[in-house]
Amino acid sequence: MKLDLDPSSKVPIFQQVVDQIHFAINTGRLAAGDKLPSIRRLARDNELAVNTAAKALRQLEFRGVVEARDRSGYVVAGTTSSRYQARGVSADKTEVHNVVDQMDAGVVPGAFCKLTEDFLSGDPQKCNVIHADGAGTKSIVAYLAYREFGDASVFAGIAQDSIVMNLDDLLCIGLNGRVLISNTINRNALNCPGEVVSALIEGSEAFLATLRDNGVEIYSGGGETADVGDLTGTVVVDSCAVAIMRKTDVIANRITPELSIIGLSSTGQSRYETRQNSGIGSNGLTSARHDMLSHYYAEQYPESFDPNVDERLVYCGPYKLQDPLPDASMTVGDAILSPTRTYAPVIHQLLTELGTEIRALVHCSGGAQTKCLRFGQGVHFIKNNLFPLPPIFAAIQQTSGTSWEEMYKVFNMGHRMEVYVPHERAGDVIDIARSHGIEAQRIGFTESADANTLTLTDCEGNEHRY
Repeated sequence: MKLDLDPSSKVPIFQQVVDQIHFAINTGRLAAGDKLPSIRRLARDNELAVNTAAKALRQLEFRGVVEARDRSGYVVAGTTSSRYQARGVSADKTEVHNVVDQMDAGVVPGAFCKLTEDFLSGDPQKCNVIHADGAGTKSIVAYLAYREFGDASVFAGIAQDSIVMNLDDLLCIGLNGRVLISNTINRNALNCPGEVVSALIEGSEAFLATLRDNGVEIYSGGGETADVGDLTGTVVVDSCAVAIMRKTDVIANRITPELSIIGLSSTGQSRYETRQNSGIGSNGLTSARHDMLSHYYAEQYPESFDPNVDERLVYCGPYKLQDPLPDASMTVGDAILSPTRTYAPVIHQLLTELGTEIRALVHCSGGAQTKCLRFGQGVHFIKNNLFPLPPIFAAIQQTSGTSWEEMYKVFNMGHRMEVYVPHERAGDVIDIARSHGIEAQRIGFTESADANTLTLTDCEGNEHRY
């Protein structure tokens, strides 16, 4: 295998090797099962140190795109989330779970979030939960819009995204009491001046007030703004939430066979939202940003991407932010920056009216439609009646050529919250969601299996097995 390596490039030779082999896999030049050259031959053919070749192949193995085979060296893996991983992002965070899953599971093993004893007040009948998350690379899209159009108010939606990614995870343990939240803004002050910070803080306070008006007891505990120009060229917004709840109120997410799966739509406009939602949420934005947006943004704003990523995967789409999104009434920028919907008002009513009939709640965030596989034992999840494909996801798939199998693992694809209930209560869940202006439907069901598996029917009628 002869690679096109450039010793004068600012990209290290090791990284060039990784990027070029990974790109060959992405584009199909190397297919699943193809054998790669041995470490020594790869080094000899490209005038590399043996250690450099070995390090590159180990990095590709870590990304999950090649597999080490005894005596036969490395071969291309059978299935990969290649475009996502090539940009340095893991859809299912397997390497993280390999470590975390060996740690203490908390007072309610299997719950959506880890719960501890009540260290805050010392009540043995209660437990604590602390959760951290953020808006991820969606913050960078807001930065691009800010630099292009000069309107800092675009960051108000980013403040909402960061809060929702915490709050909606907490909903999945049945949280029904007060939540205290703190925000952290990491910025490059040269590129993100005070008006950006003001928009983020004001956006947070306004969103929290809206939630309280809709019965969600969530309050600000302050936050931190850090000037970290050496760490980021733009801005990153994160949040941390903490709450106390009774152990008896916790939903353990012990999913069993013979349940209906009700999906709550991620699109449209709910009763408590001020504008139409594209459904994008805050997962998969690395792919959405690069696969949708034009290389113009790489040329204008080099601080907005990692120079180690293969340039063919950087802002490689056809659109600018102001372009109309195909088959939709919003622009590409508005669709990507559509604030992440919270389901808190709906879930609070469901918890009040259905109580223990709610067997599980799954927030389809990291892992998207495959997230459910982490809960229950011996369950076959069948998702055969998903929502029509929202235009934003259709556009991402069309521009990137990403397989449908990967799309459903990275993006919510139309619903971002799942409610697991006995079949006879499915209609009640749907009615409550619709009363809040959120479309809902029975997207599938569970049955018995030897091990957790998912059979998903995609928007083209094809079945995928996870």
